[in-house]
Amino acid sequence: MSVNTTAAFGAGPYRIAVDIGGTFVDAVALDESTGQVRVHKTSNTPDDPAVGVVEAVLGLPVPLDEVTVFMHGTTLGLNAVLQRRGAATGLITNAGFRDVLEIGRGDVPERQMYDLQGVRPRPLIPRRHIGTVTGRIDARGAVATALDEAEARQTARYLVTECGLESLAVCFLHSYANPGHELRVREIIKDEFPQVPVTLSVDVAREYREYERTSSTVIAAYIRPLIDRYLEKLESELRRRGFRGSFWVMRSAGGAMSGSFAREAPLASLFSGPAGGIAATSYIAAQSGQGHLISFDVGGTSLDSCVIHAGGPAQAYEAKLEHMPMLGPVFDLRTIGAGGGSIAHVDDGFLKVGPESAGAVPGPSCYLRGGSDATLTDAAAALGYLRPQNFLAGRMEISVPAARKALTDNLAGQLGLGIDQTAAGIFRVAVSRTVGALREITIERGLDPRDFHLVAFGGFGPMLGPMIMREMRLRGVIVPAAAGALSAWGMLVSDLQHDVSQTVIRPLDEVMWGELEPVFAELEDTATRTLQAQGVPDEEIGITRLTDLRYRRQEHTLTVPVPSGASVPDIRELLDHEHLNHYGHVISGQAEVVTLRVHATGSGRRPVQVTGPGDWKDGDRLEPDFVAQAYDLVREMPCDHGFYTRDRLPAGFRHSGPAVILEDTATTIVGSDQDLRVNETGHLVITQRES
Repeated sequence: MSVNTTAAFGAGPYRIAVDIGGTFVDAVALDESTGQVRVHKTSNTPDDPAVGVVEAVLGLPVPLDEVTVFMHGTTLGLNAVLQRRGAATGLITNAGFRDVLEIGRGDVPERQMYDLQGVRPRPLIPRRHIGTVTGRIDARGAVATALDEAEARQTARYLVTECGLESLAVCFLHSYANPGHELRVREIIKDEFPQVPVTLSVDVAREYREYERTSSTVIAAYIRPLIDRYLEKLESELRRRGFRGSFWVMRSAGGAMSGSFAREAPLASLFSGPAGGIAATSYIAAQSGQGHLISFDVGGTSLDSCVIHAGGPAQAYEAKLEHMPMLGPVFDLRTIGAGGGSIAHVDDGFLKVGPESAGAVPGPSCYLRGGSDATLTDAAAALGYLRPQNFLAGRMEISVPAARKALTDNLAGQLGLGIDQTAAGIFRVAVSRTVGALREITIERGLDPRDFHLVAFGGFGPMLGPMIMREMRLRGVIVPAAAGALSAWGMLVSDLQHDVSQTVIRPLDEVMWGELEPVFAELEDTATRTLQAQGVPDEEIGITRLTDLRYRRQEHTLTVPVPSGASVPDIRELLDHEHLNHYGHVISGQAEVVTLRVHATGSGRRPVQVTGPGDWKDGDRLEPDFVAQAYDLVREMPCDHGFYTRDRLPAGFRHSGPAVILEDTATTIVGSDQDLRVNETGHLVITQRES
């Protein structure tokens, strides 16, 4: 993907994507007739996120009545859970299981494993807001005890009328095998309180493991009113201003869903912000033929990374929010509190960076919004990487003297260092923390970092990326155009998707496998109807079957695709192959089918590829826009750097560092021991120079 500044922008129609980060809101517009992209970045508005989104959209040179698709990624639900700012929620479960959230798995959280005075984090729902109902379904779906409907009605009245709750979750034992009791309880609640949203576990995840399924259902119910109000307000405001197209929301595992579906199933959007960047990285992998990439998204408050291995992103079917499990497909992300707004501080004589962030308000000291802490952004300004006249194309003022003052007042004196050495130390500490996170998803999983390119994006990714490459000996760094808003751009290359699952737990043999065909067919029908309801034509719907497998007496599973016409020996071979890759050995004996899955995709339109301005020929020269002093972390001293505007660099351009590449939404640093080239699709590719 590249931004072509020479093609005409204004022919339309358009697609728009917006991503909310911790500090900025990124909006990207695609002219579908030319493939040209425009980016606009505004500050976040934490008190009312919809305001910042609308401001970002209105800053694009696009008439809203000519926009065909609006795509949105947000961490609103995720932040609501982490900050305990969701709806007052109640849970209805089986009699005798009132303490399911308190007991959990009976384990000790990793962070408290050696803390003898540790207190288990409190659940989202207090015990007094959990009601129980007589009734029981067994593991095979048979009714062991009839549902007490009068008790269900009384429990609902207690939770809504007496406790004043605004959202209810319903999760019964083994409802994945027979949803009848849950469906009936929803009818009872809707009869009594039609205004109260009811979230059933069978609509969230039809899978076994009661605690995990209960936790997932509770999280969904907890954020549902908040997401519903936010998306309704945002869509209404956009339509009031002339928008007539489709309103889509990014999913946590890539792909998109309609806004109306997201309001009913908010759990699928919990990690939708970072998902856009991973979708873009996957698109780059397909476009470039690079099968081994690491998505590296560094924004204002956090760093998100994910491995793209053999052409596809690493996925999981369970995630954790703090101590709370969540069932459902997600990208296998690693997130740490490290970004441009990360605050540097001295702790017991040691320099540390993050996880606390200055956020959007007050922000880094150099933003002149009242912040006084020294942040990674202040270090970049003090070292000469950020230029006041070029920051956000000059739309936002930053102050280098304010950055240097923050470093002096907060750190330099305590460390006994000069300002440059202090700022360079902040970068080195940030790089060290980041390398640790990337090792978790590469080396600790048997992957060699030397096989991978790092795709660096977000406002700070292109600064840190070349430094990470040097430390981890990566093959190279790819910096896409509009890198500061790549997560939003990634949403534009995403299709509508839907995932459904069903726990079955059967031995893997010819007889049982044949009996599972109707289950797969039912899942496919459910997924197809869901996409049809979101406007996807039948001919654009693609279906993929998968299954969770394990060896007998194992607890955990591996997910493998089920090719059309696959036999039991074929599937067993896939299990053995995956187990060998993950654990280095295979196990003889019986295997089990645990969960069937169907992944459905509704193909959407992809952006037209446009290359950079012109082609570079051997012998051509391109002078920098200007030459200025900036700190060289290799030589450990300030030296002259050539500063280039990204839009001026043609395909084929080559340059040896040190250099700084400027664009509206990001800054790329090329070290003095590194080389830069612009490939045929306009990406910056940085490699380590052989010594």
